Amino acid sequence: MLKRVIVAIIGLPIIFLILFCFPPVVLAGTVSIICAMIAYELLRTTKPFKGNMRFFIYTMISAAAIPMGVFFRLSYLVIPMVFLVLLSLTFIEAIIRFNTEKHYPVSFIFLSLFGGLFIPYLFSTLIGLRVMPHGRFLVLIPVLCAFTTDAGAYFVGVLIGKRKAFPHVSPNKTVAGCIGGVIFGTSFLVLFGVALNHLTDINFINLWALLSFGLIGSIMCELGDLTFSLIKRELNIKDFGSFLPGHGGALDRFDSMIFTAPTIYLLVLIFSLFNITILS
Repeated sequence: MLKRVIVAIIGLPIIFLILFCFPPVVLAGTVSIICAMIAYELLRTTKPFKGNMRFFIYTMISAAAIPMGVFFRLSYLVIPMVFLVLLSLTFIEAIIRFNTEKHYPVSFIFLSLFGGLFIPYLFSTLIGLRVMPHGRFLVLIPVLCAFTTDAGAYFVGVLIGKRKAFPHVSPNKTVAGCIGGVIFGTSFLVLFGVALNHLTDINFINLWALLSFGLIGSIMCELGDLTFSLIKRELNIKDFGSFLPGHGGALDRFDSMIFTAPTIYLLVLIFSLFNITILS
């Protein structure tokens, strides 16, 4: 627990600086590095990949390329290119090694695509939020939502949680914790909107929008956490890595963000489509 707290105390100010203070290119570079780490962690959990570093290289480069493509507004070109190249290279490796000692099942190729393409694409919506008008504030929404939902679920679960929610997937999650996480995440985003209204020069804050962001975002946050808990159960591992003491690997720390960030991004786009102002 002490290591977990120390890492949080050091890490949270750094995350805030990257999201809010530094230019968007810093966020894009950071997301690229995190996505490459996630791709590595995901592949290293599966034994057939351990004998071929080329799989790691293909997947990690692909994962790092997508956030930069999004930042430079070349996603329409980069994402199809990465998909085609990664798909081709992984299948070439599998074809060459078919029916040998280093045979790669097709399921592991899809795992490579998951880590090298789909996760980076979802995570890169943080960059999409950051480059929008008022992006410095919008990009904080999924991060705050995920953090407060996780914290709320943990503390409510410890204090009053009794009935297990999904004992075979995440033994520590309780029904009370899940509900508490949604309430905490939703309430905090509304308070975040009130704080913006009083502490910044933003003239209008749509609290109803933030309420919907908090409610839907918190639910998706918990879904993300459960999704990767399920993957860990399937792989029979405790953590994806050990990069962050007390937190596990990058994927252990950012698993809920992979669902929360694209959810908030889509909601912002939907609100914009119907000309509903969020911040002005």
